[in-house]
Amino acid sequence: MTDRAFDRDTLIEAFQDLGTRAYKLGKAIEISVYGGSALMLTCGWRLSTKAVDAVFEADKTLVRQLAAEIAEERGWDSTWLNDGVKGFISAGDLDPASKVLFGTFPSEDAPGLRVMVAAPEYLFAMKCRAMRIGGVDENSDVDDVRRLALEIGVTTVDEALSLVADFYPHGLLQPKTRFGLEEIFGLFNPDDTTGRPGKEQ
Repeated sequence: MTDRAFDRDTLIEAFQDLGTRAYKLGKAIEISVYGGSALMLTCGWRLSTKAVDAVFEADKTLVRQLAAEIAEERGWDSTWLNDGVKGFISAGDLDPASKVLFGTFPSEDAPGLRVMVAAPEYLFAMKCRAMRIGGVDENSDVDDVRRLALEIGVTTVDEALSLVADFYPHGLLQPKTRFGLEEIFGLFNPDDTTGRPGKEQ
């Protein structure tokens, strides 16, 4: 199998394929997408992703079967669509406002697959919880947090922590989360026109 990165068009094509296969079987499945894949689908700055982080509890067996077929035919890694993100899901995931419909595949008239994506505020909270700090210039999680902060209007550590607490109890947050946010927002420059919080790169 080939380890590869997916761009937006390739991922949408894969969803079309997955939805078509499900529809031909008379099935209507749903997946919820998070992480870098959700950012790539909904935001302009993420250009690729290595795998699709998704949850598909109600249709697990069928989704895995169809995803494996697609991987085999296209020479992709068998984990191109996986549910490893489950460990970062918030209890707030059940709130309909936490996700939005990205699309129905292959079409609304042939709804084999519904793809939901996490809302920007939820993605921000998830990224903060998962954040690995290696210096603000060395980590994609940190870059995603900074860019999402601009998109949703978060400009201070307190605002960031308050938003994260809407999705995750404080007891679930590691000290590195606060330290990371202090590093990020200590560099925040509201007058920067580059589209990125913090210092210019």
